[in-house]
Order: sequence, then C-alpha cells, then structure tokens
Amino acid sequence: MRKPLLLTISLLFIQLYSFGQATEEKSIDETIDSLFTPISNFATSIIFYPLLTIRGVEIPFILLWLIIGAVFFTFYLNFINIRGFKTAIDIVKGKYTNADDPGEVTHFQALATALSGTVGLGNIAGVAVAISMGGPGATFWMIIFGLFSMSSKFVECALGVKFRDEHADGTVSGGAMYYLRKGLAQKGMGRLGVFLAGFFAVMAIGASFAGGNMFQVNQAAEQVIGITGGQDTFIGQQTWAFGLIIAVLVGIVIIGGIQSIARVTEKIVPFMCGVYIIAAIAVILVNIEQIPEAFAKIVEGAIGGNAMAGGLIGTLIVGMQRATFSNEAGVGSAAIAHSAVKTSEPVTEGFVASLEPFVDTVVVCTMTALVIVISGLYEGETDGISLTSNAFATVISWFPYVLAIAVLLFAFSTMISWSYYGVKAWTYIFGDSPISVIAYKVIFCGFIVIGASVNLTPVIGFSDGMLFAMSLPNILGCYILAPLVKKDMQSFLTRIKSGKIEVYD
Repeated sequence: MRKPLLLTISLLFIQLYSFGQATEEKSIDETIDSLFTPISNFATSIIFYPLLTIRGVEIPFILLWLIIGAVFFTFYLNFINIRGFKTAIDIVKGKYTNADDPGEVTHFQALATALSGTVGLGNIAGVAVAISMGGPGATFWMIIFGLFSMSSKFVECALGVKFRDEHADGTVSGGAMYYLRKGLAQKGMGRLGVFLAGFFAVMAIGASFAGGNMFQVNQAAEQVIGITGGQDTFIGQQTWAFGLIIAVLVGIVIIGGIQSIARVTEKIVPFMCGVYIIAAIAVILVNIEQIPEAFAKIVEGAIGGNAMAGGLIGTLIVGMQRATFSNEAGVGSAAIAHSAVKTSEPVTEGFVASLEPFVDTVVVCTMTALVIVISGLYEGETDGISLTSNAFATVISWFPYVLAIAVLLFAFSTMISWSYYGVKAWTYIFGDSPISVIAYKVIFCGFIVIGASVNLTPVIGFSDGMLFAMSLPNILGCYILAPLVKKDMQSFLTRIKSGKIEVYD
C-alpha cells in the first residue's frame, strides 16, 4: 500500500512542476493561491454569515451556537469540567481501566492523539492572530471559553465511545457521525440522525483537508522560511516543494492507521509540549516583573474601559473564534480519536477528553499570550507564527530555530491525527475498502502541498469555515443525547464513591 501512495505523490510532483513550467506569468505558489482564495472566501461567507450586528461588529450565528452549547453543557452537568478534574487524571493514569477492555488504544494514547490534533499551531500562530486582531483582551475570552469548552468535549467524546462500532478484528469506528445516526435513531429520530451524520462527515472531510493540514503546513513553512533566509530563498519562492516533503513524511506514517498514529503522537506530544512550555516559562521568568502588567492588559482589554466603549464585542468574537479553532470543542472532531480507546465505560473518555481544552487553551495558549503581550510586538505585527517567533526572540535570540523544530512537530502531529479523523469520515460515506482509504490519504497529502503554497488569510478562512460547520449537526445531536451522558456520568461517580468500581493500580 505504501508504494502506490508514494508513486501518486511523485506523479503529483511531476504535474505541479510541469504546470509551473507552462505558466510563465505566475509561479506555482501564486497559481495555487489564486485558484484557492475564491473558494476560501465563498466558504467563509456562508459559514460566518452574521446573525446580528452590535456596535458595528458582525456576530456570526455559528459562534453563538458554540458558546451557548458550551455554557449549557457546563450547567447541565453541574460543572463537571471543574469537579471531575481529579477523576479525569485518575482515568488517564489507568486507575479504572482494564487492559482487556475493547478498543485499540489506551486512555493516555487517545488523549495524546486528540491533543496532537488540537495542541498545535492554533496555540502558537492562532494566539498571535487573536491578539493582533483583538488585542490582549482576546486572551481573556480564550481562557473563559476554554474552561466552558471542557464540558462540550466531555459530552461529545463520551457519546463517541457509547455509540462506536466494534469490528470483529478488534478495530473500532466512532465519532459524531455514529452517535448522530445511532443515537438519534434510538430516540426515534432516525431520518434526522442520518442527515446530520452525513452532513457532519462531509464537513469533517473538508476540515481535515483545511485546518487539519493546510493551516499547519502553511505556518510551518512560514517559520522555516524565516530561519533559512526569507522569501528570496528556494523554499521561500517554491513553498510547494516544502509541502511535498511534508506530504511524503505524513503519508508514510498514516498508512499504519490509528495504532501507528498513536505510537507517534504519544512520543511527540509530551516532547513538543515540554520544549515549548519550558521556553515560554523561561521568557516569562526573565520578565517576571512584567507579568502583573501583562495580566492587567489582558483583563483591561477584555472588560476594561476601552472594551466597554466599543471594542468588547470584537475582542470577544476574536477570542472565542481562536479558542474554538485551537481546542475544537463542540465540533466533534476529537470524538473520532477518543472512540478508539480501550474501555467498557464510555463516560470515562468524557472525563479524559475534558482535559484537552484545559491543556490546550487554558495552559498553552495563555503562556503564548503572555510571551506576546510582554514583548509588545503585537501592536505592529499581524503575521501569525512570525509574531510568536519574534516575541520569543526578544529574550532567547536563537529560539526561532528551536521554535521551527517545535512548529514542525506540532504541525506534523496535528496532520497525522487529522488524517485519522478525515479517513473515518471518508469511509463512513464511501466505505472502508483499501482503495477508498488510499484515495483519501492521497488527496489529504495533496492538500498539504496546496496549504504550503497559499497565503495565510485564505487558509484561515477556509479552515475556520469547515471546522465550525461541523459544530452545526454535532451540538444539535449533543443536546438531544445529553441526558444519556448525564445518566452514565452520575452512575459512574456514584459507583466510584461507593467503591463498586474496580481499581487497577
């Protein structure tokens, strides 16, 4: 199976090269960008159609949909995002899980795989974009929404395991498309479930091509260009070639499926998070005296006088939008990875999944934001990854080189995780024959080349459009099925309290 994939990618390389030779007026990168930008603009105009306008700021319906859902699940489950935190840690450590339970990966591997799909360039470049567009105050709303988002993740990932398909060979298939179809059928809403599941699967495929790889490789290329001499270098002029190299490396890993992906991510995620967090802490410690002022700017920008004078809505929208892109809570993507976990208690994975937005948004994004706010560079620079890199460089001059490695690892792990999300959505629609799976993986790798070649703005637009669209059917289904999750949650917590659940450590 590996040879056909590499052969197809090689043919793609030849076609791109030939196309570039035939086009004298434009480079390959410029041609790809000019073709892709109108598609991105169209997708953005539909998904982010404004529901209302407040003080001249347009508020998209899709953002309200996500915010209201996260707040509702938090109150409905009685703040399980806070009171279930210790239980979540215990489950990740394997305290309540039998190794012989059905599934393919451990709780830790499922968490690492899902985190590798969320802890990525959204935490590095996405935070920079949020602050450059909405000011330091956007960080405050990212944190707030990150806390509420823990409850959305709890519901969707518990459902992902509860309604997954377990195959005879031990593999599983799960995610929003399965709990939408099977769960709603159980509620007597079979036709609605089939429609919502199909719509979700289509959007998930688009999101895997967009936010799952295009945004990642785009910003990875930007960082590599920055440390290798700028736009006048070969990579700077031919970023599609960089994309092709990454596509081949991704293709080699994703051929092995979820177990291969989990083995890679459980090693990469802790390492890359550790390197990035240590560097952020170093910058923060060097500027420790500026931390109170940085937090003051964040709070002032969110709820202070200037915000109340007219900037609140815009800052809130930017913060919420970047938080959603970063932790993906409410869009249903992570439920696909978590559904592969070894467990006979579906709700346990809800607890585990709730840790994602906390690690992703509350911890990693906040550290990035503090580094950027301390540097003060956000007032004059708007380019995502470059802003973060330059902010770190104010204290650690050589850190852009380290960040380039971290960015490549972030991007790589996110892409291989999203390839799994996308292939599950793809096979839900087209079947899981070997030809179908290979076809998806080839297309996925092709979009990596496209993502490296186009400008950041259309990539962000298309990525956000596909990702946010997934939340429409997902949250609706979660509303309907939330009582099942609450019942399982209460039963599990009661049995822990009474000592009726076996402890394995």
